[in-house]
Amino acid sequence: MEQRSFAGKSQWYHETQSSQNQSNIQPLLPEAAQVDDRFLLDLKVPESRLAADDAWLAVARELSKILLPDQVETNRLQTLSHYERLTTALTVAQVFGVQRLCNHYAARLAPESSSDSSRETNRRLTQITQFSRQLASQPTSISDISLAQLDECGLSLEDIVTFNQLIGFIGFQARTLAVLQAFDRLPVRQIPGFTGQQDADAELFRHRTVSWQPTLTPLERRFASSEQIRALEQAQSSSLLYDLSDLLASDAGTLLALKQLTHQLLPATEGLSSDDLRAMMLVSRINGSPSCFSDAAAAWQGEQGFPDAIRNGERALQTWSHNLPRERALIQAIGILTRTPDKFSYAQLTSLFEQDFTEQQAIRLLVGSALAGWLNRLKVGLGHTHNELKTLPV
Repeated sequence: MEQRSFAGKSQWYHETQSSQNQSNIQPLLPEAAQVDDRFLLDLKVPESRLAADDAWLAVARELSKILLPDQVETNRLQTLSHYERLTTALTVAQVFGVQRLCNHYAARLAPESSSDSSRETNRRLTQITQFSRQLASQPTSISDISLAQLDECGLSLEDIVTFNQLIGFIGFQARTLAVLQAFDRLPVRQIPGFTGQQDADAELFRHRTVSWQPTLTPLERRFASSEQIRALEQAQSSSLLYDLSDLLASDAGTLLALKQLTHQLLPATEGLSSDDLRAMMLVSRINGSPSCFSDAAAAWQGEQGFPDAIRNGERALQTWSHNLPRERALIQAIGILTRTPDKFSYAQLTSLFEQDFTEQQAIRLLVGSALAGWLNRLKVGLGHTHNELKTLPV
Protein backbone atom coordinates (compact mmCIF):
# COMPACT_ATOMS: atom_id res chain seq x y z
CA MET A 1 0.00 0.00 0.00
CA GLU A 2 1.44 3.37 -0.98
CA GLN A 3 1.17 6.26 1.41
CA ARG A 4 -0.07 9.62 0.27
CA SER A 5 2.00 12.42 1.80
CA PHE A 6 0.98 16.00 2.48
CA ALA A 7 2.69 19.21 3.58
CA GLY A 8 1.45 21.88 5.94
CA LYS A 9 1.57 23.23 9.48
CA SER A 10 -0.67 21.94 12.25
CA GLN A 11 -3.73 20.04 13.44
CA TRP A 12 -6.44 20.45 16.01
CA TYR A 13 -7.18 17.58 18.33
CA HIS A 14 -5.56 17.69 21.80
CA GLU A 15 -5.45 20.54 24.26
CA THR A 16 -1.67 20.14 24.12
CA GLN A 17 -1.45 20.18 20.35
CA SER A 18 0.45 22.64 18.25
CA SER A 19 -0.82 25.81 16.62
CA GLN A 20 0.66 28.03 13.97
CA ASN A 21 2.48 30.13 16.56
CA GLN A 22 4.89 27.46 17.77
CA SER A 23 6.95 29.82 19.92
CA ASN A 24 4.04 30.34 22.35
CA ILE A 25 3.33 26.67 23.04
CA GLN A 26 4.15 25.42 26.52
CA PRO A 27 2.85 22.24 28.17
CA LEU A 28 1.35 22.54 31.64
CA LEU A 29 4.29 20.61 33.11
CA PRO A 30 7.18 20.94 30.65
CA GLU A 31 9.56 19.17 33.03
CA ALA A 32 7.47 15.99 32.67
CA ALA A 33 9.06 15.39 29.28
CA GLN A 34 12.58 15.37 30.74
CA VAL A 35 13.02 11.95 32.31
CA ASP A 36 15.92 9.51 32.35
CA ASP A 37 13.63 6.47 32.47
CA ARG A 38 10.95 6.68 29.79
CA PHE A 39 9.11 3.63 31.03
CA LEU A 40 8.80 4.28 34.77
CA LEU A 41 9.10 8.04 34.13
CA ASP A 42 11.56 8.50 36.99
CA LEU A 43 9.14 7.06 39.54
CA LYS A 44 11.17 6.46 42.70
CA VAL A 45 10.98 2.74 43.46
CA PRO A 46 13.16 1.07 46.14
CA GLU A 47 15.71 -1.23 44.53
CA SER A 48 14.64 -4.06 46.83
CA ARG A 49 11.10 -3.94 45.43
CA LEU A 50 12.28 -4.48 41.84
CA ALA A 51 15.34 -6.58 42.59
CA ALA A 52 14.00 -9.55 40.63
CA ASP A 53 12.56 -7.50 37.79
CA ASP A 54 15.59 -6.05 36.04
CA ALA A 55 15.18 -8.28 32.96
CA TRP A 56 11.62 -7.37 31.97
CA LEU A 57 12.10 -3.73 32.97
CA ALA A 58 15.09 -3.49 30.61
CA VAL A 59 12.92 -4.78 27.76
CA ALA A 60 10.09 -2.39 28.65
CA ARG A 61 12.52 0.53 28.59
CA GLU A 62 13.80 -0.60 25.20
CA LEU A 63 10.24 -0.74 23.88
CA SER A 64 9.78 2.89 24.92
CA LYS A 65 12.67 3.79 22.62
CA ILE A 66 11.47 1.57 19.77
CA LEU A 67 7.86 2.74 19.71
CA LEU A 68 8.37 6.36 20.84
CA PRO A 69 11.84 7.48 19.78
CA ASP A 70 12.89 11.13 19.78
CA GLN A 71 12.79 11.19 15.99
CA VAL A 72 10.97 9.05 13.43
CA GLU A 73 12.05 8.66 9.83
CA THR A 74 9.07 7.85 7.62
CA ASN A 75 9.02 6.27 4.19
CA ARG A 76 6.48 4.89 1.73
CA LEU A 77 5.65 1.85 3.86
CA GLN A 78 6.22 3.31 7.33
CA THR A 79 4.31 6.56 7.51
CA LEU A 80 3.30 6.77 11.18
CA SER A 81 4.91 10.05 12.18
CA HIS A 82 6.46 11.14 15.46
CA TYR A 83 3.50 13.46 16.02
CA GLU A 84 0.97 10.69 15.37
CA ARG A 85 2.74 8.33 17.75
CA LEU A 86 2.74 10.90 20.55
CA THR A 87 -0.90 11.79 19.83
CA THR A 88 -1.76 8.09 20.17
CA ALA A 89 0.25 7.76 23.39
CA LEU A 90 -1.49 10.74 24.97
CA THR A 91 -4.95 9.60 23.86
CA VAL A 92 -4.44 6.16 25.42
CA ALA A 93 -2.87 7.62 28.57
CA GLN A 94 -5.91 9.86 28.98
CA VAL A 95 -8.25 6.87 28.68
CA PHE A 96 -6.46 5.01 31.47
CA GLY A 97 -6.10 8.13 33.59
CA VAL A 98 -2.59 7.62 34.97
CA GLN A 99 -1.62 11.24 35.55
CA ARG A 100 2.14 10.74 35.46
CA LEU A 101 1.75 9.19 32.01
CA CYS A 102 -0.59 11.92 30.76
CA ASN A 103 1.78 14.65 31.94
CA HIS A 104 4.73 13.02 30.19
CA TYR A 105 3.14 12.52 26.79
CA ALA A 106 1.38 15.89 26.90
CA ALA A 107 4.72 17.58 27.57
CA ARG A 108 6.39 15.68 24.71
CA LEU A 109 3.53 16.38 22.31
CA ALA A 110 3.07 20.09 23.05
CA PRO A 111 6.06 21.49 21.10
CA GLU A 112 5.54 19.14 18.15
CA SER A 113 3.61 19.96 15.00
CA SER A 114 1.83 17.73 12.51
CA SER A 115 2.84 17.79 8.87
CA ASP A 116 -0.03 20.04 7.76
CA SER A 117 -3.57 21.26 8.46
CA SER A 118 -5.19 19.88 5.33
CA ARG A 119 -8.57 18.19 5.35
CA GLU A 120 -6.93 14.83 4.59
CA THR A 121 -4.49 15.08 7.48
CA ASN A 122 -7.20 16.18 9.90
CA ARG A 123 -9.27 13.17 8.87
CA ARG A 124 -6.29 10.85 9.33
CA LEU A 125 -5.62 12.23 12.82
CA THR A 126 -9.30 11.93 13.69
CA GLN A 127 -9.34 8.25 12.68
CA ILE A 128 -6.11 7.54 14.56
CA THR A 129 -7.48 9.19 17.70
CA GLN A 130 -10.85 7.46 17.46
CA PHE A 131 -9.32 4.01 16.96
CA SER A 132 -6.86 4.59 19.83
CA ARG A 133 -9.60 5.58 22.23
CA GLN A 134 -11.88 2.71 21.24
CA LEU A 135 -9.24 -0.02 21.46
CA ALA A 136 -8.03 1.35 24.81
CA SER A 137 -11.42 1.92 26.44
CA GLN A 138 -13.64 -0.79 24.93
CA PRO A 139 -11.68 -3.20 22.71
CA THR A 140 -14.70 -5.05 21.32
CA SER A 141 -15.96 -1.83 19.71
CA ILE A 142 -13.24 -2.31 17.08
CA SER A 143 -14.60 -3.78 13.83
CA ASP A 144 -13.58 -4.43 10.23
CA ILE A 145 -14.87 -0.95 9.47
CA SER A 146 -12.45 0.51 12.03
CA LEU A 147 -9.48 -1.13 10.31
CA ALA A 148 -10.79 -0.17 6.88
CA GLN A 149 -10.93 3.47 7.97
CA LEU A 150 -7.25 3.35 8.96
CA ASP A 151 -6.47 1.91 5.53
CA GLU A 152 -8.54 4.57 3.77
CA CYS A 153 -6.78 7.43 5.55
CA GLY A 154 -3.36 6.24 4.37
CA LEU A 155 -1.93 3.91 7.02
CA SER A 156 0.06 1.01 5.59
CA LEU A 157 0.04 -2.54 6.96
CA GLU A 158 3.28 -1.77 8.82
CA ASP A 159 1.71 1.40 10.26
CA ILE A 160 -1.39 -0.42 11.51
CA VAL A 161 0.67 -3.12 13.20
CA THR A 162 2.96 -0.59 14.91
CA PHE A 163 -0.06 1.53 15.84
CA ASN A 164 -1.78 -1.40 17.58
CA GLN A 165 1.46 -2.36 19.33
CA LEU A 166 1.80 1.21 20.60
CA ILE A 167 -1.73 1.22 22.04
CA GLY A 168 -1.05 -2.08 23.81
CA PHE A 169 2.28 -0.86 25.14
CA ILE A 170 0.85 2.35 26.64
CA GLY A 171 -1.83 0.28 28.40
CA PHE A 172 0.91 -1.95 29.80
CA GLN A 173 2.94 1.07 30.90
CA ALA A 174 -0.09 2.73 32.51
CA ARG A 175 -0.96 -0.32 34.61
CA THR A 176 2.65 -0.93 35.64
CA LEU A 177 2.89 2.66 36.89
CA ALA A 178 -0.47 2.35 38.67
CA VAL A 179 0.75 -0.74 40.54
CA LEU A 180 4.09 0.74 41.55
CA GLN A 181 2.56 4.06 42.61
CA ALA A 182 0.05 2.19 44.77
CA PHE A 183 2.90 0.82 46.92
CA ASP A 184 3.69 4.37 47.99
CA ARG A 185 0.00 5.33 48.30
CA LEU A 186 0.40 7.88 45.53
CA PRO A 187 -2.78 9.00 43.73
CA VAL A 188 -2.88 7.68 40.17
CA ARG A 189 -5.37 10.20 38.80
CA GLN A 190 -5.58 13.87 39.69
CA ILE A 191 -8.19 15.09 37.20
CA PRO A 192 -11.55 13.64 36.06
CA GLY A 193 -11.41 11.33 33.07
CA PHE A 194 -13.14 8.48 31.27
CA THR A 195 -15.54 6.12 32.98
CA GLY A 196 -14.37 2.57 33.65
CA GLN A 197 -14.26 -0.14 31.02
CA GLN A 198 -17.33 -2.36 30.71
CA ASP A 199 -16.87 -6.13 30.57
CA ALA A 200 -17.23 -7.74 27.14
CA ASP A 201 -20.46 -9.52 26.24
CA ALA A 202 -20.67 -13.05 27.65
CA GLU A 203 -21.91 -14.28 24.26
CA LEU A 204 -18.35 -13.95 22.92
CA PHE A 205 -17.28 -16.74 25.28
CA ARG A 206 -20.08 -19.20 24.60
CA HIS A 207 -17.82 -21.56 22.62
CA ARG A 208 -15.12 -23.44 24.49
CA THR A 209 -12.79 -24.04 21.53
CA VAL A 210 -11.96 -21.15 19.21
CA SER A 211 -9.26 -20.05 16.79
CA TRP A 212 -7.98 -16.64 15.83
CA GLN A 213 -7.23 -15.32 12.34
CA PRO A 214 -5.82 -11.94 11.27
CA THR A 215 -8.02 -9.51 9.38
CA LEU A 216 -5.02 -8.04 7.57
CA THR A 217 -2.74 -9.89 5.18
CA PRO A 218 0.25 -11.32 7.09
CA LEU A 219 3.84 -10.71 6.05
CA GLU A 220 5.02 -13.00 3.24
CA ARG A 221 8.41 -14.58 3.83
CA ARG A 222 9.56 -13.94 0.25
CA PHE A 223 9.27 -10.19 0.89
CA ALA A 224 10.61 -10.27 4.48
CA SER A 225 13.95 -8.86 5.61
CA SER A 226 16.39 -10.97 7.61
CA GLU A 227 15.35 -9.14 10.80
CA GLN A 228 11.68 -9.81 10.10
CA ILE A 229 12.33 -13.51 9.52
CA ARG A 230 14.32 -13.71 12.77
CA ALA A 231 11.49 -12.00 14.67
CA LEU A 232 8.94 -14.31 13.06
CA GLU A 233 10.85 -17.47 13.94
CA GLN A 234 11.41 -16.39 17.54
CA ALA A 235 7.78 -15.38 18.03
CA GLN A 236 6.53 -18.69 16.64
CA SER A 237 8.28 -20.48 19.49
CA SER A 238 5.84 -18.80 21.89
CA SER A 239 2.33 -20.23 22.19
CA LEU A 240 1.11 -16.75 23.17
CA LEU A 241 2.48 -15.11 20.01
CA TYR A 242 2.23 -17.97 17.53
CA ASP A 243 -1.06 -16.86 15.94
CA LEU A 244 0.06 -13.23 15.76
CA SER A 245 3.63 -13.74 14.58
CA ASP A 246 3.10 -13.63 10.80
CA LEU A 247 1.31 -10.30 11.11
CA LEU A 248 3.41 -8.66 13.84
CA ALA A 249 6.68 -9.53 12.06
CA SER A 250 6.23 -6.49 9.82
CA ASP A 251 7.44 -4.47 12.84
CA ALA A 252 10.34 -6.73 13.69
CA GLY A 253 11.95 -4.65 16.44
CA THR A 254 8.76 -4.40 18.48
CA LEU A 255 7.94 -8.09 18.00
CA LEU A 256 11.40 -9.21 19.14
CA ALA A 257 11.09 -7.11 22.30
CA LEU A 258 7.53 -8.32 22.93
CA LYS A 259 8.74 -11.91 22.61
CA GLN A 260 11.34 -11.24 25.33
CA LEU A 261 8.74 -9.59 27.54
CA THR A 262 6.29 -12.49 27.27
CA HIS A 263 9.09 -14.98 27.93
CA GLN A 264 9.95 -13.18 31.17
CA LEU A 265 6.45 -12.40 32.46
CA LEU A 266 4.25 -15.03 30.80
CA PRO A 267 6.71 -17.69 29.62
CA ALA A 268 4.13 -20.14 28.21
CA THR A 269 0.59 -21.12 29.04
CA GLU A 270 1.72 -24.67 29.85
CA GLY A 271 4.24 -23.51 32.46
CA LEU A 272 2.28 -20.77 34.19
CA SER A 273 0.98 -20.98 37.73
CA SER A 274 -2.71 -21.22 38.57
CA ASP A 275 -2.60 -17.55 39.65
CA ASP A 276 -1.12 -16.52 36.29
CA LEU A 277 -3.75 -18.46 34.33
CA ARG A 278 -6.50 -17.12 36.57
CA ALA A 279 -5.35 -13.57 35.85
CA MET A 280 -5.09 -14.23 32.10
CA MET A 281 -8.62 -15.64 31.91
CA LEU A 282 -10.08 -12.75 33.89
CA VAL A 283 -8.33 -10.07 31.82
CA SER A 284 -9.28 -11.77 28.54
CA ARG A 285 -12.91 -12.03 29.69
CA ILE A 286 -13.07 -8.32 30.53
CA ASN A 287 -11.35 -7.20 27.32
CA GLY A 288 -13.28 -9.55 25.06
CA SER A 289 -10.57 -11.84 23.67
CA PRO A 290 -12.04 -15.37 23.41
CA SER A 291 -8.87 -16.71 21.79
CA CYS A 292 -6.63 -15.63 24.69
CA PHE A 293 -9.23 -16.92 27.16
CA SER A 294 -9.41 -20.28 25.39
CA ASP A 295 -5.63 -20.73 25.46
CA ALA A 296 -5.48 -20.09 29.22
CA ALA A 297 -8.56 -22.23 29.94
CA ALA A 298 -7.06 -25.15 28.00
CA ALA A 299 -3.99 -25.06 30.26
CA TRP A 300 -6.07 -24.70 33.47
CA GLN A 301 -5.74 -27.54 35.97
CA GLY A 302 -7.11 -25.78 39.02
CA GLU A 303 -10.52 -25.64 40.65
CA GLN A 304 -13.25 -27.16 38.51
CA GLY A 305 -15.83 -24.63 37.46
CA PHE A 306 -13.57 -21.57 37.56
CA PRO A 307 -13.39 -20.99 33.76
CA ASP A 308 -17.18 -21.31 33.47
CA ALA A 309 -17.66 -18.86 36.35
CA ILE A 310 -15.57 -16.29 34.47
CA ARG A 311 -17.44 -17.01 31.22
CA ASN A 312 -20.74 -16.30 32.93
CA GLY A 313 -19.73 -12.87 34.20
CA GLU A 314 -19.02 -10.88 37.35
CA ARG A 315 -21.98 -12.11 39.41
CA ALA A 316 -21.16 -15.78 38.80
CA LEU A 317 -17.51 -15.14 39.59
CA GLN A 318 -18.35 -13.42 42.88
CA THR A 319 -20.55 -16.36 43.86
CA TRP A 320 -17.83 -18.87 42.94
CA SER A 321 -15.17 -17.07 45.02
CA HIS A 322 -17.40 -16.33 48.03
CA ASN A 323 -15.58 -18.77 50.34
CA LEU A 324 -12.16 -18.45 48.68
CA PRO A 325 -10.53 -15.31 50.16
CA ARG A 326 -7.18 -15.77 48.40
CA GLU A 327 -8.72 -16.12 44.97
CA ARG A 328 -11.21 -13.35 45.69
CA ALA A 329 -8.44 -10.90 46.61
CA LEU A 330 -6.59 -11.63 43.36
CA ILE A 331 -9.76 -11.41 41.26
CA GLN A 332 -10.67 -8.05 42.77
CA ALA A 333 -7.17 -6.60 42.32
CA ILE A 334 -6.87 -7.78 38.71
CA GLY A 335 -10.41 -6.59 37.94
CA ILE A 336 -9.80 -3.05 39.19
CA LEU A 337 -6.42 -2.80 37.46
CA THR A 338 -7.92 -3.98 34.17
CA ARG A 339 -11.15 -1.95 34.18
CA THR A 340 -10.02 1.22 36.00
CA PRO A 341 -6.23 1.44 36.47
CA ASP A 342 -6.68 5.02 37.72
CA LYS A 343 -8.56 3.62 40.75
CA PHE A 344 -5.98 1.00 41.68
CA SER A 345 -4.68 1.71 45.19
CA TYR A 346 -2.84 0.34 48.18
CA ALA A 347 -6.12 -1.22 49.36
CA GLN A 348 -5.87 -3.84 46.61
CA LEU A 349 -2.27 -4.57 47.53
CA THR A 350 -3.20 -4.90 51.19
CA SER A 351 -5.82 -7.50 50.31
CA LEU A 352 -3.17 -9.52 48.47
CA PHE A 353 -0.65 -9.22 51.32
CA GLU A 354 -3.31 -10.42 53.78
CA GLN A 355 -3.53 -13.61 51.70
CA ASP A 356 0.25 -14.13 51.95
CA PHE A 357 1.26 -12.80 48.54
CA THR A 358 4.74 -11.26 48.73
CA GLU A 359 5.54 -7.88 47.17
CA GLN A 360 7.40 -9.52 44.28
CA GLN A 361 4.60 -12.04 43.67
CA ALA A 362 2.04 -9.24 43.62
CA ILE A 363 4.09 -7.16 41.18
CA ARG A 364 4.69 -10.09 38.84
CA LEU A 365 1.03 -11.15 38.78
CA LEU A 366 -0.31 -7.63 38.30
CA VAL A 367 2.25 -6.62 35.67
CA GLY A 368 1.71 -9.98 33.97
CA SER A 369 -2.01 -9.23 33.80
CA ALA A 370 -1.19 -5.88 32.17
CA LEU A 371 0.85 -7.71 29.52
CA ALA A 372 -2.07 -10.10 28.97
CA GLY A 373 -4.23 -7.03 28.30
CA TRP A 374 -1.74 -5.92 25.63
CA LEU A 375 -2.00 -9.32 23.90
CA ASN A 376 -5.81 -9.16 24.15
CA ARG A 377 -5.87 -5.84 22.32
CA LEU A 378 -3.59 -7.11 19.58
CA LYS A 379 -5.95 -9.99 18.87
CA VAL A 380 -9.13 -7.92 19.15
CA GLY A 381 -7.70 -5.05 17.10
CA LEU A 382 -6.08 -7.07 14.32
CA GLY A 383 -8.23 -10.14 13.78
CA HIS A 384 -11.26 -12.38 14.34
CA THR A 385 -12.09 -15.33 16.55
CA HIS A 386 -13.79 -18.39 15.03
CA ASN A 387 -15.45 -21.38 16.67
CA GLU A 388 -13.17 -24.12 15.37
CA LEU A 389 -10.11 -26.11 16.33
CA LYS A 390 -6.70 -24.44 15.99
CA THR A 391 -3.27 -25.87 15.33
CA LEU A 392 -0.53 -24.85 17.74
CA PRO A 393 3.20 -25.58 17.46
CA VAL A 394 4.31 -28.94 18.81
